[in-house]
Amino acid sequence: MRDRGRGRTRTIAAAALCLVACATVARAAEPLPVPAIEWNPRQYVCCRAIEPIELDGRLFDRAWGAAEWTEDFVDIEGPGKPAPRFQTRAKMLWDDDCLYIGAHLEEKDVWATLRERDSVIFQDNDFEVFIDPDGDTHEYYELEVNAFGTDWDLLLVKPYRDGGPAVNAWDIRDLRSGAHVIGTLNEPWDTDKGWSVEIAIPWSVLAECAHRDAPPKPGDEWRVNFSRVEWQVQIAEGGYAKKLDPATGKPFPEDNWVWSPQGLVNMHYPEMWGIVRFSDAEGKKCEETFVRDPRHEDAWALRRVYYAERNWRAAHGGFTGDLTDLGLDLGESYAGRVSLGAGPHWFVATLSLPDGGALHIREDGRLW
Repeated sequence: MRDRGRGRTRTIAAAALCLVACATVARAAEPLPVPAIEWNPRQYVCCRAIEPIELDGRLFDRAWGAAEWTEDFVDIEGPGKPAPRFQTRAKMLWDDDCLYIGAHLEEKDVWATLRERDSVIFQDNDFEVFIDPDGDTHEYYELEVNAFGTDWDLLLVKPYRDGGPAVNAWDIRDLRSGAHVIGTLNEPWDTDKGWSVEIAIPWSVLAECAHRDAPPKPGDEWRVNFSRVEWQVQIAEGGYAKKLDPATGKPFPEDNWVWSPQGLVNMHYPEMWGIVRFSDAEGKKCEETFVRDPRHEDAWALRRVYYAERNWRAAHGGFTGDLTDLGLDLGESYAGRVSLGAGPHWFVATLSLPDGGALHIREDGRLW
């Protein structure tokens, strides 16, 4: 439960959720950071598993051999930042019961400290999963796993920028996961090759926030992203310790490496996550070419209105109902198609679609 940020402060106690929600009022008029990269989320075709998967963390099952790897992870801010020091890749599969996620994390020094479920796992090096089934940027899931295979699962009612909160007490029923170390865990005197993780999330849980079919129908698209937290460590007292910055006496900020870059140091911009399309093809038959649904571009046009409205309010004390105030150039294809209604504390922007339908976005960022 947190904003992802270097040097970020996290609150995890349930009592603090009220403070987060109450602080939203005070934060509401602050400028909203906008992603500093072109919107171009990564894409993946998720095929059906050809046989059951043993969740031991090894990714040796025949089913995984038929699944494609994602692209290598990049810095969370995008390609303008230094490339990650270690390779990270992921795979996805599905069947009638679960969504399966596998990942391999290259690592020379594999370590972990946290063994209790729902610990603050990103204090260790970890692998993280984010899933927004219906793509409205509200009601989405977060799961973190370390090299012990310790899990931390969260339900986000809405992003922190829009008031949150995160529900830390929520658990993924019947979650299965496994981690496998390619080397020796917590042994600083050798050089490891890395670690891998397998995760199975039941559709019965994902359906809670999907507001659509779960398991999905072939051709359905969900918003997904993966993140890796990587701390700098050194040998200390026969084990590992985070490297300290001599200037501050505190650990150096962690690196954040992701599948689909965010354009800022914050995982909780779901509109920047990757697009996963589900296919009913199995194994080597799964060779679909990903053709992006144009409604994703339409949703991005409305998201730009949302950013501009939030920052107009920060500067002027209220939202505007005049689209020209926002100074946006959405392109000729959107000319005359966006309408805007607003009051001091609310707005709704509507985009008319060629098929006669419409998309909407409101002041708390929800898109429908």
